[in-house]
Amino acid sequence: ERSNLAGVRHILLVLSGKGGVGKSTISTELALSLRHSGKKVGILDVDLCGPSIPRMFRVQDNDVHQCDSGWVPVFVDQDKSISLMSIGFLLEKPDDAVVWRGPKKNALIKQFVADVAWGDLDFLIVDTPPGTSDEHISAVEALRPYKPLGAILVTTPQAVSVGDVRRELTFCKKTGLRVLGIVENMSGFVCPHCSECTNIFSKGGGEELAKHAGVPFLGCVPLDPQLSQSLEEGRDFIQEFPKSSAFPALAHIAQQILDGTSQRSS
Repeated sequence: ERSNLAGVRHILLVLSGKGGVGKSTISTELALSLRHSGKKVGILDVDLCGPSIPRMFRVQDNDVHQCDSGWVPVFVDQDKSISLMSIGFLLEKPDDAVVWRGPKKNALIKQFVADVAWGDLDFLIVDTPPGTSDEHISAVEALRPYKPLGAILVTTPQAVSVGDVRRELTFCKKTGLRVLGIVENMSGFVCPHCSECTNIFSKGGGEELAKHAGVPFLGCVPLDPQLSQSLEEGRDFIQEFPKSSAFPALAHIAQQILDGTSQRSS
C-alpha cells in the first residue's frame, strides 16, 4: 500500500529544548524561502497545545477535508506550493485548549504522519513543541521509516536557552536523528533608523554550541519588527521585505539546506 509520505523527497524537523525561541517563525520563513527557490513545501505542525502555523499563514479559518487517502492539507496559495496540517484546523473554536494526556497526543501525531495526503513535495517541515519527551519521540518514531533528512535546532543567544538546546542535541543523538545545523534566532536588534545592532540577549551562544557539538552553524537571524509584522499579518516576508536585515540570514539558511540536499543526492 502506497504511503502518504511516498511523494515527499526530504523531511526536516525543527527542534529546540526551549519554548519561545521561534521554531514556528523559522519553520514558516524556511518554507517561504524554499517556495521562492521553486520548491513545493509542506509544514506539519505537531505543536498540539500551541498551534501557531495556521495564523502565520493567515489560513486559521480554513477547514480540513477528507479524501480517499486521508486528510487533505490546507493550501496557502492557488499554486498549492505550500500546504499545512495542524490541530489548529481541527478545533471547533480557535480559543479551545487541548487538554490531553500523552497517549491521545501521540495517537494524533501518528495519525498526522500516516493520514495526511501530502501528494508530491520537495520538503516536509515538521514544527515541534518545546522539550524532548512524548511528542518528539512519537514524531521521530513515526517518521523513522521515511528516513528524515535531519533536524534544525533553534536557540536564542543567551546561556539559559543554549543549555536547553544542548539537551536537544543529546535527544537527537539518542534517537539517531542527524543534526543539520543550529540557528541562532533573535540575535541582536538592528535599528531600522540608524542600522546599529544592539545585542539584547548577548551574542554568539548558538555558534559556540555548534562548534562545541561539531555540527554546522546555519546562521544568526536578528530581531526585526518587519519580520514580526509579516508573521502577525500572514504576509510573505521573503517577498515583501527583501531589504530587511533578517532577509539575507533567512535566505542563507535555506540555501544551505538546499546545498546539503543536492550534495546528498549527487
